[in-house]
Amino acid sequence: MSQPKQTLSVAMIGTGFIAKAHSNAFRQVTHFFDVPYELGLKVLCGRNRAKLESAAAQWGWKEVSTDWQAVVARPDIDVVDIAVPNNLHALIAIAAAKAGKMVWCEKPLATSLPEAESMAQAVCEIPNLVWFNYRRIPAVVFAKRLIDEGRLGQTYHYRALYLNQSGNDPSKAATWRYQRSEAGLGAAGDLLSHSIDSALYLNGPITELTAMMHTFVPGRDVDDATFFLARYANGSVGTFEATRHGVGCRNRHAFEINGSKGMLRFNLEHMNQLEFYDAAETPSQQGMKNITVTGPDHPYSDNFWKPGHIIGYEHTFIALLGDFLKALARKESRYPDFDDAVAVQRVLDAVERSAISRGWIKL
Repeated sequence: MSQPKQTLSVAMIGTGFIAKAHSNAFRQVTHFFDVPYELGLKVLCGRNRAKLESAAAQWGWKEVSTDWQAVVARPDIDVVDIAVPNNLHALIAIAAAKAGKMVWCEKPLATSLPEAESMAQAVCEIPNLVWFNYRRIPAVVFAKRLIDEGRLGQTYHYRALYLNQSGNDPSKAATWRYQRSEAGLGAAGDLLSHSIDSALYLNGPITELTAMMHTFVPGRDVDDATFFLARYANGSVGTFEATRHGVGCRNRHAFEINGSKGMLRFNLEHMNQLEFYDAAETPSQQGMKNITVTGPDHPYSDNFWKPGHIIGYEHTFIALLGDFLKALARKESRYPDFDDAVAVQRVLDAVERSAISRGWIKL
């Protein structure tokens, strides 16, 4: 007879686009992962009462509130999930940590490096998670496996792109992502943070960089595009480009890695595909393989569908949450956590400082 599962009561602060992805993961995780927890969608919190009630009805949240401080202090809440503009992350996370709650937070972790470090310190003895969901794309996890197995040999180049066209839409101008007071950074915080996290996960620490930021829209106080060159601890070099004016690209989060024994290429717009070139094959047989990473013997192929049946964006949140909950039951840490997010913030801080000084910055 199976043991009853412990229920974790969740309060989520935020009702926007990313809150939908979180809500879906909360409802779906036990359908795909064998975890010893049930998630109780206890309270949904936001500023707009009508929007709150609509979202709560759609996703099955039991209660709504417009007072996040009161929600965080409630003794019947186990987890506080933060899905609000970046400038509120630290305030809510630190309050939740002081109240002894588990803290889950969207990326980027904060609007500045000191703010991120204070958040990591606050949760250092509390289970915590940052929603760098692209780490849980099966193709990306499979790329990590190939790298760890030595299939690429010595890494020479790591190049990253994150291109979308949202900044070219005038209607976006009034949203919080385009306001420095609420977002901290523009394309760098919104997009480049994902690229940096992927690079640190796949290729290790960055030791030095030089950067440029550019704003296309007059009067806008955040970057529309950010670029940097990087040197890594493993001796490789890299290039990064993130822009919200990449017209023609809806959501192109991509990387390409060249090593002495092979090459990998990935593009989120084809998220079930991983391109692999094996330079160890005989010259007459060498060529790029386009692998559909849905099994067999691929990451998460036992959790989701049969081989060849593709998954979507929403599954990355489910996989991240499933891994976290399994590790939580074993009292183990499971990345990405606040410390990982601080590492990303440290690179973002260096990028901004380099763009201002127009010089190289050591990390």
